[in-house]
Amino acid sequence: MPLLVTSAAGVNGDGYGALLAFDRDGRPLGVFSSDPRIADPRGLAVAQREQLLFLNSGSDRVLALDRHGKVLRDTGPIPRLNPGGGTFGPDGRYYIGLRSARTIMALSVTLDDAGERMLPAGIVPFPRGFAFNSDGVLFLSSGIGPNGEGENTVVAFARGQNLKASRLVSDPELSPLDLVVAPNGNIVVSSEHPFGLADAATSLREYRAADGDLIRVFSTGAAGEFRQPRGLRFGPDGVLYCVARDEVMAFDFASGRCLGAVVRYPRLNGQALAFFP
Repeated sequence: MPLLVTSAAGVNGDGYGALLAFDRDGRPLGVFSSDPRIADPRGLAVAQREQLLFLNSGSDRVLALDRHGKVLRDTGPIPRLNPGGGTFGPDGRYYIGLRSARTIMALSVTLDDAGERMLPAGIVPFPRGFAFNSDGVLFLSSGIGPNGEGENTVVAFARGQNLKASRLVSDPELSPLDLVVAPNGNIVVSSEHPFGLADAATSLREYRAADGDLIRVFSTGAAGEFRQPRGLRFGPDGVLYCVARDEVMAFDFASGRCLGAVVRYPRLNGQALAFFP
């Protein structure tokens, strides 16, 4: 089962702007799909029942690919979509973060509808990763924008009360980049604090979903540089993976121990990862 990673083009053009594949030993397998509709790719998620990979493209569209990298479904260009991360919700629809509109949109898995905005535009000043738990609660992380607006936190939306946000996390050392729900029901957030600084402290931070209390902090120690941590994903082996600049790091979630870099790849500029098929 290959590991797929989206590599952004980068503000200075120093990334690959492609969907890259690696084998289980971290060896590069090349570009997974050369379809020209994949540009500056962002979020990834696997539709297990259909065995399709959903990809958010910087060309303002969402694509669904088969295990050979062929695009089978395409929303077509959606003006000003600017999609970020993506995940499947409890209703089976594909949810994407809208960077410019600062909200979340849901699309049918057929990708043939106009989509539905699940939250008002600007619901948080600077949205980053989001995920649903088994009860349908939506957790949305929010950071501080380029102009200093916003705050570093995680908010929660109870199912059926999507317009009513509850601030969950208050952690002065958090600057979130992505968020995932762990097998134990807690939430894990990748953090770079202060965001964007060369000497920022990077970590993965686990919070109790019920009250937002910080449970523990995962760090790599000397196992890797762990710069610019972004996308999080639990693998089929139960290991927690985080894509970062030039590498993908693995963590034993039970013990919190860093297992080291499973991928080292210069200029990776990783955004999201998935195991597929």
